[in-house]
Amino acid sequence: QVQLVESGGGLAQPGGSLRLSCAVSGSIFRFNSVAWYRQAPGKERELVARIITGDKAVYTDSVKGRFTISRDNANNTVYLQMNSLSSEDTGVYYCWGSSGMSYWGKGTLVTVSS
Repeated sequence: QVQLVESGGGLAQPGGSLRLSCAVSGSIFRFNSVAWYRQAPGKERELVARIITGDKAVYTDSVKGRFTISRDNANNTVYLQMNSLSSEDTGVYYCWGSSGMSYWGKGTLVTVSS
């Protein structure tokens, strides 16, 4: 079955960096669209970054200039490079992919100290 497994989360200091990875395995070789979402405690899940048609990356305003989404199609891996982290970036980050059907990872926790 198709699986998305996130990794790379953890504790970071304000101004620090983390790189999240999403390893994709299973019967689907490649997703048409991929994205990263996040959810802070007591908050709604929000879209952080997405790769759309033509490999164009789209970001929510709060992370523009700091986060970069990318994917390695050969290795079926999606990345989220996060720089200049602040406490507002704390939350569980989820990987998402679609190829007609939608798939979600279990999430990885990112904590940025204040």
